[in-house]
Amino acid sequence: MEQAKNIKLIALDMDGTLLTKDHEITPLTRQAISEAMDKGIHVVLSTGRWLKSCYPFAESLGLQSYLVTVNGGEIWTKDQELVEQHLFDSKKIEQMYHIATGLGLTTWMITTEQVYRNELPENVHELKWLKFGCESHDPVTLEKMIKELSFIDGLEMTNSLPTNLEVNPEGVNKAKGLEKVCNLVGITMDEVMAVGDSLNDIKMIQQAGVGVAMGNAQEAVKKASDYITDVNNADGVGKAIRRHAL
Repeated sequence: MEQAKNIKLIALDMDGTLLTKDHEITPLTRQAISEAMDKGIHVVLSTGRWLKSCYPFAESLGLQSYLVTVNGGEIWTKDQELVEQHLFDSKKIEQMYHIATGLGLTTWMITTEQVYRNELPENVHELKWLKFGCESHDPVTLEKMIKELSFIDGLEMTNSLPTNLEVNPEGVNKAKGLEKVCNLVGITMDEVMAVGDSLNDIKMIQQAGVGVAMGNAQEAVKKASDYITDVNNADGVGKAIRRHAL
């Protein structure tokens, strides 16, 4: 518990972590986040979501620090000012889309302006791309997709559910985003507590001073963590904050 006293930043994944299955934040977790901020601890959302789908939650919690979005593809201030951005080569987006649709996967692709679901816009090469995602409930099909993507250079592959793949430009991940935020606020990763449930959370959990996996996390995430908290529907984040940061 000595380490807990040194936590100066709490990094929270959203889906499957901060949010319940109904996409809500439990009262206990809200209270724990408020207590952490009262103590002067930065609370940062570190998510695969893009700004427009995570900012309302940051606002409802009254967060006063940075947001790490699209798996580290962008970093924003609390006032929605862009700090850093990592864009994808549109040719790779087009290539991945055709591979995925050829295998029968559903797709979603995020630009700086909107999300495209199961469609490739005609002006694909004029847009600023941040992330590619695809999903299949057939593990064999998903493995085929992973194999196909392994032949493309410059990709960072993770997931946010066991049934999907999320792809960013190589070197872009939540841990790198948090390192940037740490530099901005004058702390080190040793002073961070990171909480998550999926493969896109592993690097930040491994590199944080305190890495916490949700009780509902994928097995690889649990193995990479220092601690395992309760599930997202039973105040897992709030309990982790109170145990390790307050």
